[in-house]
Amino acid sequence: MPTFSAAQLTDLSRKVLVASGVADDEADLVAKSLVEANLCGHDSHGVMRLPYYLDCVTKGEVVPGARFEVTKESDSLVLADGHWGFGQTQARKLMALLIAKAKKTGVGVGTLIHSGHIGRLGEYCEQAAADNMVSMIMVNTHGVARRVAPPGGTAPRLGTNPLGIGVPSKDGTLILDFGTSATAEGKVRVKKIAGQTCPEGWLLDCEGKPTTDPNTLYGTPPGTILPMGGNQAYKGFGLALMIEVFAGALSGGVTIREKPINQNGNCVFMQVLNPAAMGGAEHFKAEVDQLTEFVKSCPRTADCAEILLPGDPERRVFDARNKNGIPLDDGNWAQLKAMADKLGVAV
Repeated sequence: MPTFSAAQLTDLSRKVLVASGVADDEADLVAKSLVEANLCGHDSHGVMRLPYYLDCVTKGEVVPGARFEVTKESDSLVLADGHWGFGQTQARKLMALLIAKAKKTGVGVGTLIHSGHIGRLGEYCEQAAADNMVSMIMVNTHGVARRVAPPGGTAPRLGTNPLGIGVPSKDGTLILDFGTSATAEGKVRVKKIAGQTCPEGWLLDCEGKPTTDPNTLYGTPPGTILPMGGNQAYKGFGLALMIEVFAGALSGGVTIREKPINQNGNCVFMQVLNPAAMGGAEHFKAEVDQLTEFVKSCPRTADCAEILLPGDPERRVFDARNKNGIPLDDGNWAQLKAMADKLGVAV
């Protein structure tokens, strides 16, 4: 299993993107976004996505340098069309507009349709928290990638529909970022490429029986990813259904259906709130600080070394990988190397 520094992977990713026709500035942004996901331990949203991204570019399903068009706007509202550009580029533009509106009016609410995969939601929560804003992000698969069956079902009906919530805090941003399924689809794909099995509790086969074979998810007929929640999976599935409405229907975008009407991508819902315009910036800070201190002071079981808050595990992994390097399994590294070789990019 090879290990690489963040600088090495960023440089390779940028060169591969540029060789595929992506402009330098956009290649830099996308490469840094992917490698930062690896640094945070979210390998499912890291450089393993590059072959998929570039395949989408080749097919015309992702458009480098695409226009970001504001289709409707008010003092606190932005509706945008990404014209199938790279999701990282278009989502960061939307978040910047919403932060500006929240500074003026206290709130910024926005949606984005016709966007490529926007990557790790926590990235945009961190973008908002850097300006002391609270944020919430919901994403669907633009009506395409069905992966999750309702409890009791045997066929996929929803995507993994992630939710991100970010809160600025003195000890680092509180980042809640998770899919509403038992695991992200990208994590199953990582296992598939690596030739590894999945943990129990992730997957069902096409008959609704538990399986650890990642190939099942991509079979004909396909298997499914379990909703989040274990024996209360209706909670994860219900949350996913509501995210489908917020991201797909409310945005003027597309919800999941039997026959997709466009390529895979993301419809996005974002909300940014300014604490200074609500209970007050100092009150907000004091309450968040006392809350986190109170929670972390909880008496612990004998096998618990420390109480962790949302965002803490990612920061621990970030520090370790920044120091020791980012490991890639042999299967995913082979795919990246083959892609680079094909494009004439020296590894």
